[in-house]
Amino acid sequence: MDSRNRYPSDLSDGQWEKVEPLIPAAKPGGRPRSVEMREIFNGIFYLVRSGCSWRMLPKDLPPWGTVHSYYWCFRRSGVWVKRNDALREEVRVKAQREPTPSAAILDSQTVKTTEKGGRAAMTRARRSTAASGILW
Repeated sequence: MDSRNRYPSDLSDGQWEKVEPLIPAAKPGGRPRSVEMREIFNGIFYLVRSGCSWRMLPKDLPPWGTVHSYYWCFRRSGVWVKRNDALREEVRVKAQREPTPSAAILDSQTVKTTEKGGRAAMTRARRSTAASGILW
């Protein structure tokens, strides 16, 4: 990792210590991992933070296909949910609260259909034959 550029999205040593224990072990009998798992996470966080596409990951991070594959593996195995739950519990305990919330608040927004203009707003638009070049 020392031979590449550092990005603002890279994990700090402290963050890595919290993430590392949640990474699933390599499959037994399979090929050994050829990339550092910290670099995989750095690639995922770079993508999330920058908003780029998978194929636009910088060349000094692991190949985009490898990062993408691990991302979906972690998603299916629940790594992201476990990490989020662990962080939430840690923050709540530091705030001297119960580790898990006892209530939740849901908010929704509604749009009234009567405010759209009634029947006129629901009338289907007609296609202009002049604009399409079709003459009948």
